[in-house]
Amino acid sequence: MKSLAVPLVLLTALSALPRVRAQEEPFDFETLRFHAKRLAAQPYQPRPSQVPKFLLDLSYDEHRRIRFNPDRTWWRDERLPFQLQFFHPGFIFNHTVQLHEVANRRVRDIPFDRSRFIYDHVDLAGSIPDTMGFTGFRVLYDLNKPGDELGAFLGASYFRLLCKKAVYGLSARGLTVNTAEPGGEEFPVFEKFWVQKPAPDARDLVVFALLDSPSVAGAYRLVILPGATTVVRVRAAIYRRTEDKVIGLAPLTSMFWHGENSRTTHRDFRPEVHDSDGLLLQRGSGEWLWRPLVNPDQLRVAAFADENPRGFGLLQRDRDFEHFQDLEANYHLRPSVWVEPVGAWGGGAVRLVEIPAPDETSDNIVAFWVPASLPPLDEPLEFEYRLFWSLEASRRPPAGYAAATRLSGVLKQPELTRFLVDFDGPYLNGQPADPTIEPVVTVGAGAGLVPGTVTIQKNPNNGTWRVTFAVKPDGSGRAVELRCFLRKTTHVGSLTETWSYLWNP
Repeated sequence: MKSLAVPLVLLTALSALPRVRAQEEPFDFETLRFHAKRLAAQPYQPRPSQVPKFLLDLSYDEHRRIRFNPDRTWWRDERLPFQLQFFHPGFIFNHTVQLHEVANRRVRDIPFDRSRFIYDHVDLAGSIPDTMGFTGFRVLYDLNKPGDELGAFLGASYFRLLCKKAVYGLSARGLTVNTAEPGGEEFPVFEKFWVQKPAPDARDLVVFALLDSPSVAGAYRLVILPGATTVVRVRAAIYRRTEDKVIGLAPLTSMFWHGENSRTTHRDFRPEVHDSDGLLLQRGSGEWLWRPLVNPDQLRVAAFADENPRGFGLLQRDRDFEHFQDLEANYHLRPSVWVEPVGAWGGGAVRLVEIPAPDETSDNIVAFWVPASLPPLDEPLEFEYRLFWSLEASRRPPAGYAAATRLSGVLKQPELTRFLVDFDGPYLNGQPADPTIEPVVTVGAGAGLVPGTVTIQKNPNNGTWRVTFAVKPDGSGRAVELRCFLRKTTHVGSLTETWSYLWNP
């Protein structure tokens, strides 16, 4: 969401206030879920676009010159702690959403109004209907300084939020349908939003959303609490139209182009380029598992089966600017997002989808929860969870975690690959070199662990512990599952999270 630094040119006759229509029916989540249930009982009907052709014919640069007029920010005149600005349709943005304000459980429309925008040398060749809607909206809040942007809802069911001192990175989504499944992915869309008008002293913002697609309709309630860690409480009720789709809950979408574990930097001057560098899971059993991300040569899907998961998330653990060297993108300031289920989610699996990416402009990482079973079609799929957007490690194993993953060749033995895994954490960092702390390394089918290559060293420079080992593929070409953790011989159980890596020889 980069601001556009262009001159301000106001169109004439755009000072009229928007027409706002009030609706008398009380509104709450139960009202919305009834609407979603009724919608799902009908055949899917895509809403026709009302975006005029002359707006769709705008070039990329022309559309960028259309900016929201900050003087027309919603709730600015009332100086409320949360305020709204809207995105203008045009260019490739042909799908619009309908926005509404909720005050005292009463609804009023927020119709499209040209006076809310600045058209800088953009020729509007025709009229724009006030029923067209917007392509989305952004939320303003004094997060670090007055007028800061807190988050944005834009495109399908995507939304992104910020915590203090962060810049935009990965996105959350309302739902995934058939992601990485045969037949192609279906993208459910938030068709309508209702934003609850905040009180003058409000600390959170409530957003309701109606989701629709060929396979599902759903009701969402999101309560956004900004801060050093921005928390979003999500409640959803999903009604399915069909049985044969794979539904993904609490999906996160991110980008990984290359990192310290990559074989190439793609001739890029930056050592690492990614919004997230790993998937972290806390299983229902309490086990912690870390899967470093990769930019694969071909589509990869991994499933981590579990029962009542305690949480999962896509994290940016690396916070060292020197590892990125990017003065514009600031990848070291991209937030991590942790998903914490509310209540028992039962059996299922966290799925990780890694898609080949030619550059950093493509989101190629998706993680979500797939329930093992779904209710009958005439019953809703109901679930709740919390999202934690943070620069700090809001969820982390107490004793130790995998801080870095590196690969290298072995001198004069080209058939071998050497792995170096660094473990860190308050407990490990404070421990002197200790022979009772040892690594446990396992290698799955497709390769073998080279005898005598497993070592562990305490790093005197930063307090981490480095495990190294060499692996030899068996020539089958299959992907190999590698695992490593630290344990202390004088204690029962593992000392750190489990490092899990899928390696393609």
